[in-house]
Amino acid sequence: MMRGLLSLCIWLFASILIAQNSEWITKFEKSDFLETPTYDECVNFSKKIAQQSSMVHYLEMGQSPQKRAIPLLIIDKDGLTEAQDIKNTGRLILLVQAGIHAGEPDGTDAGLLLIRDMVINKKNLDLLNHVSILFIPSFNVDGLARMSPYNRINQNGPKEMGWRTNSNNLNLNRDYMKADTPEMRAWLKLFNKYIPDLFIDCHTTDGADYQYVATYALESFGNMDNHLTSWLSKTYEPYLVEEMNKKQSPIFPYVTFRNWHDPRSGLIRGVGTPMISQGYVALQNRIGLLIETHMLKAYKPRVFVTYDLIVATLEIMNMYNEELKELNRNADLIMSSVSKSPQELTIKYEVDMSDTSKVDFLGKEYKIVKSDLTGGDWFQYSDVNTTFSLDLFEKQKAKETVKLPLAYVVPVEWQNVQEILKAHGLEFFITNKKVIIDAEFYQFSHQQWANSSFEGRQSLQGFDLKKSERKMELEAGAMVIPVHQRALKVLVYLLEPKADNSLASWGFFNSIMERKEYAETYVMEKMAREMITENPELINIFNTWKKENPEQAKDQWQQTMWFFERTPYWDQKKDVYPIGRIISQDVLFQLGMH
Repeated sequence: MMRGLLSLCIWLFASILIAQNSEWITKFEKSDFLETPTYDECVNFSKKIAQQSSMVHYLEMGQSPQKRAIPLLIIDKDGLTEAQDIKNTGRLILLVQAGIHAGEPDGTDAGLLLIRDMVINKKNLDLLNHVSILFIPSFNVDGLARMSPYNRINQNGPKEMGWRTNSNNLNLNRDYMKADTPEMRAWLKLFNKYIPDLFIDCHTTDGADYQYVATYALESFGNMDNHLTSWLSKTYEPYLVEEMNKKQSPIFPYVTFRNWHDPRSGLIRGVGTPMISQGYVALQNRIGLLIETHMLKAYKPRVFVTYDLIVATLEIMNMYNEELKELNRNADLIMSSVSKSPQELTIKYEVDMSDTSKVDFLGKEYKIVKSDLTGGDWFQYSDVNTTFSLDLFEKQKAKETVKLPLAYVVPVEWQNVQEILKAHGLEFFITNKKVIIDAEFYQFSHQQWANSSFEGRQSLQGFDLKKSERKMELEAGAMVIPVHQRALKVLVYLLEPKADNSLASWGFFNSIMERKEYAETYVMEKMAREMITENPELINIFNTWKKENPEQAKDQWQQTMWFFERTPYWDQKKDVYPIGRIISQDVLFQLGMH
């Protein structure tokens, strides 16, 4: 009788556990790993976990253009939510982001599974001993709301998925520097509040077919602090590769092919541009892991490889928590130090295509046939696995460098630029009186703009710069930004025109390059002769210009404009970059900075 009662109790207890666990089965699991949650389902599941566990807090980190809340989960073993409170415990902070491209939801399902497993099923709970997690289940919430089975033509599942861009048709993973979107402004606010110790961004990639379920990118080419880069290359990256090999799910660096779709042509990898996530956090001297699962693989293994990579990252952060904490702290201190921070900075890199090495690449057999429909090359991949020995081009060289000033100054009239600098969490002060100072300026020439809009902007793709010193008249309200601060690289990349993804390259200063006053040709015909009479050498300079510019020399208006540019009537501010570079300590004292 007692034995029967005991068996009944065990059965009842097991039934209760099963019932409890079934409540926490995700849509991904219920659908036999074929579906992902809608926006409402994602938010509701996130809220339900937070209501169930004191270790999880649900917050709204911002709003989308369509006024949807952007969800954020904070997972901390003590239920802490404030950045300083978490840091005071000695724990590191990992920021995991899913759904910046809402059609690539692998990270959404992987993250929800992981948090559920931790706080509900008590699996891997020890990974919270030395790390707290910030998890964005879906960053591009308006894109997620635009669900359809037809949003990703190349992608093998889930059944329905969100759209790539936000509701303004802007790609959030091109917005880290220019910060045009409310979503990115919210992200920058979150990042600068918590300054996470490591960052993960979850994606699904297009491209050629190969065996890897996931590829990855890490910034190991020099755009991040040297000591952090060394730890990444010698400790973090090898651990990820080894752990995934143990799980029989090998990973490979995220590469492009020398010729599109053609792995045999060679592999290229390099510095991530700061308009995208891991490139941006590298400028913040933080390690960013970009996970790129492969579009042709089934949805189930893509989600679980993402899950495993997040777990492996948590494992190594727990193992090396003190070392990573110290590396991040020292990187911040170096940037803030006048004596230790760089005096010169590389602001644009390029791949050295003359330097190559051989690597093994787990690919698929394929052939290239000439299409009888389009006449183009048609890549036909088979199911046959093969290992290619391929050329890898990954050595980087500096394309642009700049000698750093002591500070930059942004006039009050450039409020849009000031607001972007504030969004990036940069340290600054605002002047309270009118002042005239000495500063360095750039002058633009030979500008070339893109032929079409990119991310809603007409970008400036090519130009020459000439540097000069001149007086700068500032009205009260100018922003003075010292270079020596934690986010030094972000500041320099934003304001140095030649830098990769500078505000100038995005077209923020196009208006200064537009001519606003003109001269009539009949006025300039007379004035040009008077100018030549006063300076006879001018005719020789003019004739030389005509020889060097034969097309312009055929146009009367352009010829008279040549003379107009040499009169006192010419706009002296045209093509002059309005951002001043302060190179004198005396000028900083004059501005009130001590």
